[in-house]
Amino acid sequence: MTRTFAALLVSVLAMPLLATGPQVKPEDVGLSSERLQRIAHVIDRHIASGQLAGAVTMVGRRGKVAYQAAQGVADLDSKQPLNTGSMFRIASMTKPIVGVAIMTLVEEGKLHLSDPIERYIPQFKSMKVAVPSPGEGSSSPKYTTEPARRAITIKDLLTHVSGLGSGPVSTADIERVGRKEGETLADYIPRLGSTVLEFQPGSRWAYSPGAGFETLGRIVEIASGERLDRYLRARIFDPLGMKDITFWPTDAQWPRVATFYRAEGGRLVKAATPNDTSSRNVYFRGSGGLYSTAEDYMPFGLMLANAGELNGKRVLSRKGVEMMTAVQAPDTLPGLPPGGAYGLSVRVVTNHALGGTLLSDGTYGWTGAQGTHFFVDPKEKVVGVLMVQTSNAELRREFEDLVAQSVAD
Repeated sequence: MTRTFAALLVSVLAMPLLATGPQVKPEDVGLSSERLQRIAHVIDRHIASGQLAGAVTMVGRRGKVAYQAAQGVADLDSKQPLNTGSMFRIASMTKPIVGVAIMTLVEEGKLHLSDPIERYIPQFKSMKVAVPSPGEGSSSPKYTTEPARRAITIKDLLTHVSGLGSGPVSTADIERVGRKEGETLADYIPRLGSTVLEFQPGSRWAYSPGAGFETLGRIVEIASGERLDRYLRARIFDPLGMKDITFWPTDAQWPRVATFYRAEGGRLVKAATPNDTSSRNVYFRGSGGLYSTAEDYMPFGLMLANAGELNGKRVLSRKGVEMMTAVQAPDTLPGLPPGGAYGLSVRVVTNHALGGTLLSDGTYGWTGAQGTHFFVDPKEKVVGVLMVQTSNAELRREFEDLVAQSVAD
């Protein structure tokens, strides 16, 4: 028996008390224990091949956690084992949390999805769109500009169709007004209104890794009157029992944060991320700044799978969840793959056959740049959470299919 698999058996059989309640037997919620073990074998294979240092995986169904496992190590030098309380940089898995925060404000009537963002941040009025200049041989993007045909809306930002920070031209222009050390969202975000858009709003889909959701974070602050981290804590984290999730780990939490590795030349190379070193407790990156455990993120997924409520705590209405996870940007829009659309902060499977996945049509979720991943299959009421710190697209696809194939009813 390998060391990682022995550790796995301990973590699976211990059945700890979670924020969602005690772990249940997989068969109690219509999952197969035998088939769930395939997740562990695949993770072990990736660790043995040197693609991962370790992973924490969790599967929930019908409001309960039915499987969790910690395999490998948090750091290759110290050999510190991963456990279900280990913390990870979840990067863009922050975005669906900000999406839920926006939807809570929609439900309170404090903002509307169709609102132009200039209503909250006037500097975004009369934006310009980059028009590439033909025949240029320079590596630097050359362009002229034209007026945006319409204002960017909150929905545009949530669905990545705004053109804000969505390609090489707009990203380079954002670097021109780059955030300075110690600046808050209120200091920095208005300057984005002076940058050029990559394309006309609504004309195509292109991922905005930073600017779009950092702007949404500032809109949450303006509409709620609360700092972003405090609003998320009061409205989402505390009601769901998400005790460790944070933008800035405390000194007591840092020893539990897994090391981030890049795969380079067949080996894992230690690396850092922006939130590790800069603007501590000042800049709250709604685009990707959160750290979390698998235990903390699972209640968020279970809440969505249960139509906005978990353990008697309602975060969103059923209709709010339906709006958030409905197709808002269809795969007919340039930039999206066949079978995959986009909702409000989440990818949505529209045709599982075209997408090559065992997940049901209507499944939604998102991924972090350091490899973390979650999904919710509303048809099966299944939630999967994968926590790693090395990006691996193959593993994400395998994890989704391994969870899907464990459904036994």
